[in-house]
Amino acid sequence: EEVVLTPQINSLYTKHDILEMYLNSIYYGHQAYGIDAAATIYFGLEDKPGKRAAMQMDLAQAAMIAGIPSNPSAYDPLDHPKAAFQRFENVLGLMMSQQYITKVEALDAIKEAQSPHFFKTAPSLTDRAPHFANFVLDQLVQQFGLKNRSQLSRSGMIVYTTLDISLQDKIQKIAQKHIAELRAAHHLTNAAEVLIDFHTGAILSLLGSIDYNNTAINGQFDVATQGYRQPGSSFKPYVYVTAFKQGASPAQAIDDAPTTIDNAGGDPPFYSPTNYDLSYHGHMTLRCALQNSLNVPAVRVLKHVGIGASMQTAKEMGITSYQGTPGYSLVLGGLGIRLIDHTSAMGTFANGGVHVGYYAINKVVSGTSRKVIYQRQLNPGKRVISPQLAYMMTNVLSDNTARIPEFFDCNVLQLYSRSQTSCYNGDRGIVRPAAAKTGTTQNFRDNWTVGYTTDYVMGVWAGNNDNTPMYQVTGVQGAAPIWHDSMLVAEQGHPIRDFTNPGGLQQATVTYPDGVKTTDWFIPGTIPTSVQPIPTLVPTAGATPGPGTPTPTSTPLPISGPPNPSTAHPYCPSAFSFAFNPPPPSQSGYGWW
Repeated sequence: EEVVLTPQINSLYTKHDILEMYLNSIYYGHQAYGIDAAATIYFGLEDKPGKRAAMQMDLAQAAMIAGIPSNPSAYDPLDHPKAAFQRFENVLGLMMSQQYITKVEALDAIKEAQSPHFFKTAPSLTDRAPHFANFVLDQLVQQFGLKNRSQLSRSGMIVYTTLDISLQDKIQKIAQKHIAELRAAHHLTNAAEVLIDFHTGAILSLLGSIDYNNTAINGQFDVATQGYRQPGSSFKPYVYVTAFKQGASPAQAIDDAPTTIDNAGGDPPFYSPTNYDLSYHGHMTLRCALQNSLNVPAVRVLKHVGIGASMQTAKEMGITSYQGTPGYSLVLGGLGIRLIDHTSAMGTFANGGVHVGYYAINKVVSGTSRKVIYQRQLNPGKRVISPQLAYMMTNVLSDNTARIPEFFDCNVLQLYSRSQTSCYNGDRGIVRPAAAKTGTTQNFRDNWTVGYTTDYVMGVWAGNNDNTPMYQVTGVQGAAPIWHDSMLVAEQGHPIRDFTNPGGLQQATVTYPDGVKTTDWFIPGTIPTSVQPIPTLVPTAGATPGPGTPTPTSTPLPISGPPNPSTAHPYCPSAFSFAFNPPPPSQSGYGWW
């Protein structure tokens, strides 16, 4: 084969071109393929416009590099400095004998190489962002139809990625610091994070763990792109926006009461959800139920809109794969999903209902010809929900007032610029609008916070890779502080902007028979024209609960008539209490949920 190819190559390329291609593809040790990569790894030199890294090397640096290829494992100057230096002196001797350099120049080069600061090694992308680097390599294998990563090793390709390495370093330090504070007392050892520009899909930061090299936490496993973890309540927005698609509004009334659902053919045959506080809270709106992360109303919403419709919404928004069988527990995070998918999907709300898939590679350039062999094209994305539905959900998830009863004021889902202590003392500083949802799974095995601003969407997972439970750590305690601090760092230098109402919605105030009012957003044609008393579904004392129904720990509401404000759900601020949205006449089957 070489006998046939050699004349062809000689006829197509000059000897200078052939030598250049050879130098740009051979191995120089320390994961450096090509002379430019070697110049970067050993001496910290970077390509500049019109001047590649290798062209910036001086005599001492060039001689050191030139001695490596004959035996990269033996002459790697970082791993075997003595052997490499001897080889370096041999190269200089040969150059003197060929009269390329003078003896003075050779001695100056030796003196330079003996300096303690001769090598200026910069941590490579593989060192600083190993999970992201592995993700990029897998993307390249798939993109170029290769069998495995080993085929990339000698390709000489120059890959330009979306990663903001400086930002990644800062986020990793934030995550490591927070986990260290909770590790001993709460058995919380790891976290993962993804930051995406939802306008383009570009991945700006990706942490698969807080420490790739920590074997105690199985740090090499990439939770962000490979881990299927249960998202807890952070999955609820997909179900609630499905209800909005079917004509409901954030003001739709729902009852937080003991609920048993016939789960025919399932295991168990009856499903009875409970709230985190093991209490029931009576009548409320969807806004209040979602912002205070109540489980029973969420399951009732899912029952109303349907499992299939909710899963279709989640898939269209970006939940491209999952583990488990969809059932009524899916609204509480019963399926295993990937952090990167969940983050991207939540970005659909931020992007006005348009889903843009995530990506990590901007451009790939041939190491030999320097021709661009791949260029990322602008992806306009796909509209999966209307701008009005996206804004309704964003308006709910960014409602800091509605979530105060459950999460309290000054919680870290608010992007205040001062410290939390300063916020408690009345000084929030500048508050950047943000929409966010937390999630906590059964037995505290997973913590999530996924949220967005007008610029970015970020997802954070906290937990243990071995799936052991944490000790009393909720999403707002485990994942949310990392999300809060990292978002503030990512947003530095960006103007503060509120979410934009796209128009096409109507705001209306509804007055109930007992005089209570609520104001919220409605799709045109769904504003209630009359309000009827809402029957309660909370049983009276002594009533027989359905199969599997837990005993309520809160005071029951009256058996009939509108709710009494003095006994109504304490989580709902008065501005959003007791809304009832009767269905349009053409939509039979709607009504009290």
